[in-house]
Amino acid sequence: MFAIVDIETTGGAYATSRITEIAIIRHDGTQVIDSYQSLVNPACWIPSFITQLTGIDNEMVKDAPTFEEIADEVRRMTLNAAFVAHNASFDYGFVQREFNRLDEYFKRDTLCTVKLSRKIFPGYKSYSLGNICRDLQIRHVNHHRAMGDASATTLLFEQLLQNDHAGILKDWRP
Repeated sequence: MFAIVDIETTGGAYATSRITEIAIIRHDGTQVIDSYQSLVNPACWIPSFITQLTGIDNEMVKDAPTFEEIADEVRRMTLNAAFVAHNASFDYGFVQREFNRLDEYFKRDTLCTVKLSRKIFPGYKSYSLGNICRDLQIRHVNHHRAMGDASATTLLFEQLLQNDHAGILKDWRP
């Protein structure tokens, strides 16, 4: 089972930045079986450059649930699943940090679609989500919004599974 995750944040530093949006697509290795998305009230100010990038502003999240309020759903959607993300260390690190703030240990195996793409689709100039999706003709709408990026990452992950002729993901197959 796979939980394909994307988040948007107030910045890039785990210690000082917070999640503003999360999307999780649960995938059984063949198809999508569930999905979840939510804006998240970060309980801190969203800088204007982040709003320019994501379109998420302070007004949008003021009445959104906090991470603590959605933690049960995040836990449920990622339970017994590999945590899959494009640049997984970023997304996983933030989710793990949010659980740490709740005094909870969060541990999932991770798969990074950037690293997998480099191995399964070698030779591309850039493995950013936008570029690899363009090069592989994967539909990618709503860039820098959690569900838009999670949906594109899901389509990329499906192509990785289909084109994994070297068996890189053999231990992960259902």
